[in-house]
Amino acid sequence: FSYSTLSALIILHGCLGKKGSELGEYDPLTQADSEDDSEEDDLVLNYPRNGLGQGSCLCPDATDHRASRTSLEEEEEERGIGWSTGAGLRQDGAGGGAGPRQVGDAEGKKAEVQGAGRIAAFLLPLACATLTVMLCAFLVPCRQGVLKQHPQWETQLGDVGGVTSPPLALWDVDGDGMEDVLIAVTKFSNSSQAISSLGNYKEYSVVALRGVNGEIIWSRSVMEHVLSLQCGLRTATVEDSEGQRQDPSPVCLIITPSYLTAINVSSGKKLWKVQAGEVESRAVAVPSLQNDAVPDLLIATLPADQESDLSLVLHSGLDGSLIGQPVNYTLAAQGKLIGPLLHETAAGAYYVLFGLGTVEAVSLKDIYRKAAGQIALTASLSLTDPLWEKQRKTNQSTLHIYRFMSRLKGGSEPAEYLLPLVAGVCNNHNNLDTQSNWNFSHGDWVLQNSNSRISIIRGKDTRIVWAINSSTIHSHPAVGYFNDDGVPDLLIQQSANGVRKVQIIDGAGGACVWEADFVCPRLVLEGSSILTTGGQSVFLFWAGEPLPSTNATKAGLFNGSTPEPVLRKLFLLHPAYPTILMQLISTTDTALTATVSYHDVKKDSNYVVVLSRPVSGLGLGAQVVKSLSVKVSLTSALIVHLGQDGKASDPHTPTTFHINKFFKQLSFRQ
Repeated sequence: FSYSTLSALIILHGCLGKKGSELGEYDPLTQADSEDDSEEDDLVLNYPRNGLGQGSCLCPDATDHRASRTSLEEEEEERGIGWSTGAGLRQDGAGGGAGPRQVGDAEGKKAEVQGAGRIAAFLLPLACATLTVMLCAFLVPCRQGVLKQHPQWETQLGDVGGVTSPPLALWDVDGDGMEDVLIAVTKFSNSSQAISSLGNYKEYSVVALRGVNGEIIWSRSVMEHVLSLQCGLRTATVEDSEGQRQDPSPVCLIITPSYLTAINVSSGKKLWKVQAGEVESRAVAVPSLQNDAVPDLLIATLPADQESDLSLVLHSGLDGSLIGQPVNYTLAAQGKLIGPLLHETAAGAYYVLFGLGTVEAVSLKDIYRKAAGQIALTASLSLTDPLWEKQRKTNQSTLHIYRFMSRLKGGSEPAEYLLPLVAGVCNNHNNLDTQSNWNFSHGDWVLQNSNSRISIIRGKDTRIVWAINSSTIHSHPAVGYFNDDGVPDLLIQQSANGVRKVQIIDGAGGACVWEADFVCPRLVLEGSSILTTGGQSVFLFWAGEPLPSTNATKAGLFNGSTPEPVLRKLFLLHPAYPTILMQLISTTDTALTATVSYHDVKKDSNYVVVLSRPVSGLGLGAQVVKSLSVKVSLTSALIVHLGQDGKASDPHTPTTFHINKFFKQLSFRQ
């Protein structure tokens, strides 16, 4: 057919279709158009279905006798619409049974019901899951450290007389992932302020402060003043009421002049308490002699007899009971107590270092056998190191470590202190946990004698590595990494004629790699170091105003009496900017002791310092614990240029923008 003929047929079909619809006849083309009126090709191809061919409805009396189904019927069958050939349609177009539209409606309703069921089956579990999550969000409380954390806080606790440093320890008490502060507190009663020298009028306690905001977690009273606080000792695994094994809670050890007391660090409740004689030292965790998986404790006490100079005593870490008997030693020299410290040699042998003005070493195996008799020891506890045993003389029970060195170097001054050459924040913790014990018992040591001579002792064979002479040193060195040679370096502070000289000593050879002069702050406080993610350390120390570099100017400044500086300033030094100091805080209070805590999640460190704040009238000071975030403090720190008149001496000094950008991007690690 041509397009003109086809158009005429379509127009004619429209007229006849309208007439047929008025008579109630069924029109397949109209039905097809209603199902898909977007396709014009259906309208064109389906024109024979309206009777335009043989048996067309152009003749009113004609009857449609088609031999086969058209394409429209096949499509309707595929869509599920029933087609009746006899009873389905009559000649006059009236339906004698269920027509296609009625069947389609039934199937459509059935599909709608099925779809609604599927949607309900999907939405119901989703709604239950959403409701469960919302309930958990409201019922599970958020950690208080996240909600109330303050970058800087301070808490006043008790009184302080003079410049005595109170014992301090760090441990995560409340389980929020941030180390909390445990501190010994002394409080003078109202009737004792005039006669504060009498100990009977003092109240002693140990207080745990929350590390995020300084709130008091718990407080426990003690009978005597506290010598040391040490945390991290773990008791044996216990079983609950249902028979399930629970991890043991960390223990805090409180050492007073006469007692050892173990408390649960989370609650402050007493676990055990034993008499320990006249205690003179901190406790050292040593391998268990009773094989109970809990380290034993070794302390130094004054001997009961008048012939010996010092006793080493073993206590069970499980219940504090005395193991065997005290082991007494008679030492040739007299002086300041050194140690005791535990060292594990490269051969796996254990030795204990101690002394009075000297450094002696004794095998841990010998201590065990003298204390508990001929008992069976494990293979590791029975070892000795041939390199160390070479220092032993005939008929001597100890190895003379320091006196052996003094003969080589021609010095015989009494030893002042011996500390492990360990970099990082754990050096300030003095804890009994496994990691701290490993750090302290491996590596080399730093030894200082009464003449301010500093030496490095090699832990492999007790030989001296290097030694330097310095002027008056009042505090311990701070150990950190100033250069990138992998050997820990030392920050030392010397004071003379009103000048505080701060130096960085290369740990590999003893050379001075950095120094600066300041007005003396009248403080006896060791510096601190914090490891950065870059591998180097930042060093923190207290000092007064920086001084010019020329000696003539210094002599003019201190020609006569110089008053004590009003402000003590906390400076931070980074090896990348040796001519730049960041002033974190300044205060008129007197800093007594300080330590550094670490925050793993934020890659941040907190500087915790105990201050003595003057109180008018009575001569006593208020003890104040202050904590500040190092990263937050660097964002507002004052930049101090070292050089003539406080200005940078290097013309290539970086701009303030680059300095602030560098320090704000610092991250710290343990």
